[in-house]
Amino acid sequence: MKRNVELVVISDVHLGTYGCKAKELLRYLNSIQPKTLVLNGDIIDIWQFKKSYFPKPHLKVIRKILSLATKNTDVYYITGNHDEMFRKFTDFELGKLKVCNKICLTIDQKKTWIFHGDVFDASVQHSKWIAKLGGKGYDLLIIINNVVNWFLEKMGKEKYSFSKKIKNNVKKAVKYIGDFELTASELAIDNQYDYVVCGHIHQPQIREVVNKKGSCTYLNSGDWIENLSALEYHDKEWKIFYYDDHKHVLKDDEAEEIHEIDNSELLKIVTNFT
Repeated sequence: MKRNVELVVISDVHLGTYGCKAKELLRYLNSIQPKTLVLNGDIIDIWQFKKSYFPKPHLKVIRKILSLATKNTDVYYITGNHDEMFRKFTDFELGKLKVCNKICLTIDQKKTWIFHGDVFDASVQHSKWIAKLGGKGYDLLIIINNVVNWFLEKMGKEKYSFSKKIKNNVKKAVKYIGDFELTASELAIDNQYDYVVCGHIHQPQIREVVNKKGSCTYLNSGDWIENLSALEYHDKEWKIFYYDDHKHVLKDDEAEEIHEIDNSELLKIVTNFT
């Protein structure tokens, strides 16, 4: 039985990288029936895209998204820095699928501003080669972390996140996250938005921000590499969905709803876009 959800936001999936948890994301997408699905950047990682590595679960995620767009779900693909090549297709529409750089929605009479967030990142805007090098290092860290966690699970111990440890203990990382959230929130307040929704920093969050000019709710959808998280809005309430909290009730892959495009043809389409 699928859950009906008014709005779902996912970001930072990084399809095409070793760290991507495509199987888990597919189980989540198969468990919901969203009225609107927002893909808030870095869904396909074009920076690290290789024809030799784009496994079937990654292709199935794309098939599932296309399937939702051919049914009753409005799908917005918001471009991020890792899939910035899609920005040349801004305003492209295919059925209920639309490519854009940002969207503004009205949700229960509240103004909602949704964008990826890389616009705040000076390293991405001005020194892309440094950012790309950092992306490769992060990918290697995730691969090592996955191996360590495999052994920990076999020993019956809890998983451990190297990057979370770094983010929580390195002062510059903590400051960057805080500055990012504050900058996004202050801009939203200046423009009289009630909600501002971002991705990019892989840090799921819902919090109220107040300053002298007003207030807004800052939200971040996290990622599908470590946190395996999404934002859901339903019955006038925002929640963070964590896959690990629900994986015991989620089923494995359901029958695919798109049969016209096989995996080899879909990979050709992805390759042509990149």
